[in-house]
Amino acid sequence: PTNPPSELLLSDRGPSIAPSHAASHTMGADTKELAAALITGLGLGAAAAYLVAKMLASPAFENDVRGEGYMLRRPSLLSQKNLLGEPAEPSLRKSSDNDGTSAELPPSDDSSHLSEHHLGAWLDDPASHPCWPQKHSAKKVLNPMARARPGMNFLNTDEKVLGSILLNDSKASIRSNALRGNCIRANATEYIFWEPAKVKAVMVTCGGLCPGLNSIIKGVTNCLWHDYNVRKIYGATGGYNGLSAPDKYQMLELNPEVVREIHMKGGSILKAGRGGFDAPKICKSLQQLGINLLFVIGGDGTQFAGHLLYEEARRQRLPISIVGVPKSIDNDVLFVDRTFGFDSAVESAAEVIRNGWVEASSCEKGVGIVKLMGRDAGFVAAHAALASNLVDLCLVPEVKVTMEDVCEHVDDVLKRKKYMVIVVAEGAGQDLVATGEKDATGHTVYGDIGVYLRDTLNKHLKPQGGRTFYIDPSYIIRSVPVTPNDHIYCSRLANNAVHTAMRGYTGVCVGAIHNVICILKSKLIASGKKQIKVKSTTWQSCVQNCHMPHSLSGGAQLAR
Repeated sequence: PTNPPSELLLSDRGPSIAPSHAASHTMGADTKELAAALITGLGLGAAAAYLVAKMLASPAFENDVRGEGYMLRRPSLLSQKNLLGEPAEPSLRKSSDNDGTSAELPPSDDSSHLSEHHLGAWLDDPASHPCWPQKHSAKKVLNPMARARPGMNFLNTDEKVLGSILLNDSKASIRSNALRGNCIRANATEYIFWEPAKVKAVMVTCGGLCPGLNSIIKGVTNCLWHDYNVRKIYGATGGYNGLSAPDKYQMLELNPEVVREIHMKGGSILKAGRGGFDAPKICKSLQQLGINLLFVIGGDGTQFAGHLLYEEARRQRLPISIVGVPKSIDNDVLFVDRTFGFDSAVESAAEVIRNGWVEASSCEKGVGIVKLMGRDAGFVAAHAALASNLVDLCLVPEVKVTMEDVCEHVDDVLKRKKYMVIVVAEGAGQDLVATGEKDATGHTVYGDIGVYLRDTLNKHLKPQGGRTFYIDPSYIIRSVPVTPNDHIYCSRLANNAVHTAMRGYTGVCVGAIHNVICILKSKLIASGKKQIKVKSTTWQSCVQNCHMPHSLSGGAQLAR
């Protein structure tokens, strides 16, 4: 948003403008109709253009825009074409030529044009760099690994990953075009921007806990220490609070000895926290502390704050590499394949589902109900259902259902196998349990769908002699230690975050695109949340695996 306030309230659902700053803005009836047209795919061109213009005219408050597979919380961070998600023409898929140019895309829309995000060119007019990335950096510092490890392979600075690898895509109409300019790879290059001896780095973990936070902290520390010989490495505690008020929060000095065994524990040794974001204050603190590398570990809200911090540093001409590592156990970060912590959460959730199955299968007409995390996206629920292979009904926020259809399916399953297991994401069925309330950050307070499901089904089953067994693991699945595969993924992200920062990039995040770690503009990550596509292979596999009827699978939504 234009001229954003510096103080933001952070939550798992991202930062919101503090109520004292918020404008008294509500969507008019005409805008609601246009939003509906956008979501359903009717009148995309004119409707979306008008809606986006409305939103951009009200920077103090942005309304959510929902579509197939995404929920945009900050639509102004995406260009109109990227917001629409129109199918890319074949010529656009070839927009990046062999020399690295993307002539058909303006720099602001080109996902691989990062001149504004490189400290060697961030103050230049992006148009003055028609070819980006440059094959030869203006500032050549030999990477220490080139001396320490002769024969090591280094990336070409203009090495890219295709935004789309599909031809004749059956789902092209519901995919975003935000990566149509392709993505720059995020690994080590032979020449870097920063002199390692002059580097002073700090990292911060924000928002809620997530498996793998300590693995990221360990990976960043070890890569800086061992690969780049950086000796001034710190961890700010309490989230952004530790950066805006460093005199009130402990600053941990990090080295390989300190982080040696932390990956064996859940949580974060930096004590992840919310709130405290104030861009001018943080820039002042970083300047006073002599910090020139900042690693921001958190969800889309944290990365939005990171984007604002980058904007403030650029305004002050303060050369700091700000690199984000997106986290979310819900796997709801836009554009990347998956987020760290997700696999660990799914494994933990699958164990809880097995407990629900034991209870249900040990009782005549028993129904096990397991409520899992997933406020706006049902990835944990769907993947845990697939992993356990014990679930008969999976309810996710992306698919609306009626209790009549749920009860009918329960009766059919009990008649067939005498017991049943239901998995429900916390954000599912909110039309059935709506509270009508807002929290301090302005986000909707969700009703408890798990308790509602338990009570409604108990009432339905009692005359038949049946009952439910309700399990809510709550924070258990996010506080577990990271799994081995997740730890490996964390190590890849951490290493590539360091390589990206040492190359001089700022205001960016690292994430996997087609299983290759790439550099993405933070504003892309911050623009919203990823959701399950009803047409996706994952969801359709879940529907088939659970033997769910058409009425509960989202098929009716597609028909409309």
